[in-house]
Amino acid sequence: MEKHRILHISKYYPPYSGGIEDVCRSLVDGIPEYEQRVLCFNDNSEDRTDEVNGITITRVGIWREVARQPISFHFVSVLRSILRDYRPHIVHLHLPNPLISLYVLLFVPRSVKIVSHWHSDIIVHGFLHFLFSPIEKILLRRSDAILATSPNYIEGSTLLQANRDRCHVIPNVVSEEKLELKPASGITTDDIKRLYGQNIILFVGRHVGYKGLHLLIQAAHHIKSDFQMVIAGQGPETENIKRLAGNNDRIHFIGRIPDDELGVYMKAARVFGFSSYQKNEAFGVVLAEAMYYGLVSVTFTIHGSGVNWVSPNEQTGIEVPNGDVEAYAQAVDCLLTDSQLYERLSQAAKARVRSMFLFECIHDKLLGIYSNLLSDRL
Repeated sequence: MEKHRILHISKYYPPYSGGIEDVCRSLVDGIPEYEQRVLCFNDNSEDRTDEVNGITITRVGIWREVARQPISFHFVSVLRSILRDYRPHIVHLHLPNPLISLYVLLFVPRSVKIVSHWHSDIIVHGFLHFLFSPIEKILLRRSDAILATSPNYIEGSTLLQANRDRCHVIPNVVSEEKLELKPASGITTDDIKRLYGQNIILFVGRHVGYKGLHLLIQAAHHIKSDFQMVIAGQGPETENIKRLAGNNDRIHFIGRIPDDELGVYMKAARVFGFSSYQKNEAFGVVLAEAMYYGLVSVTFTIHGSGVNWVSPNEQTGIEVPNGDVEAYAQAVDCLLTDSQLYERLSQAAKARVRSMFLFECIHDKLLGIYSNLLSDRL
């Protein structure tokens, strides 16, 4: 019997590295019951079609990014061609992606079901959001199903609240395959501990404003215990953060960690420094990845975000008031000195990931959403 066809539209797709991209790939790879295809932007000016795990990926070249929105002069023609030739039954749109939302509204036939995967509200670019807000509202009304990554985000988003009758919670998932990779470099947890000691505070992520690295650096000045802070990743704020750290010899910038070394660093660390403090951090996939290894985190309270649902306070980690760097430091000290507390939180963190954030935990629910939409067509 012919499989139903799903077209995923994402901003980018692996091997491009990003939280939404990783989630999109997990969904595409994890639902073999349907035929899947992906349309996305390329991170350069060239058009390219390739296969990832047997899935056709069409990457449309871009002219440039404006306020993190890729701009392509022929995305529309590629989209219309795929809609005509592939004839998807469902378009699964990963958001935010404001310009593409407009194209989907204009060119996806009414007979095709739309699933809007709401990874995050548009927070930063106020003027652009003003322009695109009407499009988002129309898109959500047109959507046959809306996927939110946490119940907190539904409650904290006015747009989702207005359409909550079609909202479903599908948490982001972590990839066990990625986390269990063996490092090609041969690096071990013992190597990392020999280099940085036993009390490693690890940060992993893009160096952008909402990640709160400046707060993490400030908190480091108030930590009383012996520690070494390892900051992985890079981004537009890297040089500013390095200047803020100054010549503090307990803070180390190591650049981006290869995927096959991520698990080794997480196993070697003692505390996960998750310092995001704005609602732009809608979920925190890397937070769940750290929990997979039993790495205990300190987080800020972020109203309307899913972060504090991913790692509940005093259950799998410690949550402190937003922006309070002294409280953050005290929480780190507590984790570094109270081994009984640490072990309880660590075991609970591992259990929460395995019960909620692996793909097997969401497979049946997502399959049910797709099936219900397609049954309406019969």
